[in-house]
Amino acid sequence: MKAKLTTKEYVVPFILITTLFFLWGFSRAILDVLNKHFQNELHISITQSSLIQVTTYLGYFLLAIPAGLFINRFGYRRGVVFGLLLFGMGALLFIPGAEAGTFHAFLGALFIIGCGLTFLETAANPYVTELGPKETATSRLNFSQSFNGLGSLFATFAVGQFLFSGEGSNVAIPYAVLGVLVLIIAVVFAKVKLPEIKHDDGLAEKAKYGREPLLKIWKHKYFVYGLLALLAYEIAEISINSYFINFTTGQGWMTDRTASVVLTCALAFFMVGRFVGSWIMTKIPAEKMLFLCGCGTVVCMMLVLMDLGRLSLYALVANYAFEAIMFPTIFSLAVRELGSLTKSASSVLMMTPVGGCGFLLMGLVADATNLVVPFIIPLVGYIVVALYGFGLMNKGA
Repeated sequence: MKAKLTTKEYVVPFILITTLFFLWGFSRAILDVLNKHFQNELHISITQSSLIQVTTYLGYFLLAIPAGLFINRFGYRRGVVFGLLLFGMGALLFIPGAEAGTFHAFLGALFIIGCGLTFLETAANPYVTELGPKETATSRLNFSQSFNGLGSLFATFAVGQFLFSGEGSNVAIPYAVLGVLVLIIAVVFAKVKLPEIKHDDGLAEKAKYGREPLLKIWKHKYFVYGLLALLAYEIAEISINSYFINFTTGQGWMTDRTASVVLTCALAFFMVGRFVGSWIMTKIPAEKMLFLCGCGTVVCMMLVLMDLGRLSLYALVANYAFEAIMFPTIFSLAVRELGSLTKSASSVLMMTPVGGCGFLLMGLVADATNLVVPFIIPLVGYIVVALYGFGLMNKGA
């Protein structure tokens, strides 16, 4: 009998948690617009604007393990609520940041948002994999992550059109609206009950205090390989998103405002790729799908590096469809069969968005060479992902 995406007892928690994926997709995608906006308004270079990604994703690196320990001790729901409170507070700090008018004030607010998102993602990603049959865990996470894509394309279009309207739009306005919305959602999650998933593996009580589970996860080699593959993917995906507007405008293909629309279209491919990928993986093994998509991204990056004009642009947009399933698929494969170690493993995996700092390297390479050469960095990342999928296929997982 074909396993269902989730079961009746978990439908409501599954829907509630999936709404969070839209929120952080929205908040992370805004960064890709902010880069060019701050370059225009504050007259800074690509390398300087990359501090937006560095500061935000540094929060993931520093807070991921503390977030995992918190969630192990107090549960998924409290982890979500605490993350939403940090997220909302950071978003509202854009109001005094806009009054101060300094780049560093915005960076401080983005760091707090990054810390909040760390708690949200550390809780939500593994929780979704456990809300139903283990056979459909990868498809379930891909489905939820599809709403991450929906939030991303909404952010790049709405915020991009607002900030690039040529009227000196106040960047605090979208963040103020977002902050209020996030705090309302925090109140909702503070009042609902989410079931905690229990495992009969003798580690549940030890997991509450963290140290032993954090040591045990390193004995699972395919978790370690998954960690490296996820880091490689984050370097590639975040760097491309952050560099997209700079690249397409720098090549003379379009204006900032048009580039934000094209980026929105690319993210639409990304969202559709996740929905379609989620369906395909109910029919073929997730590791095979990961390998095939990894090969697709490698081909796309090679076409971009060949600097073939508009063909390179089409390849760059197509890359979003191929990479769409990578994060949730790698994540779910890396925590598969870990039982009570899942929360601890998740906290380590959620350090990988620090790969967003790879945009700093792309900026340095672009400033030193040209706009095409930096795509070598995501190419290497996608090769690592493809090799991870290939390794799991040979393992017969």
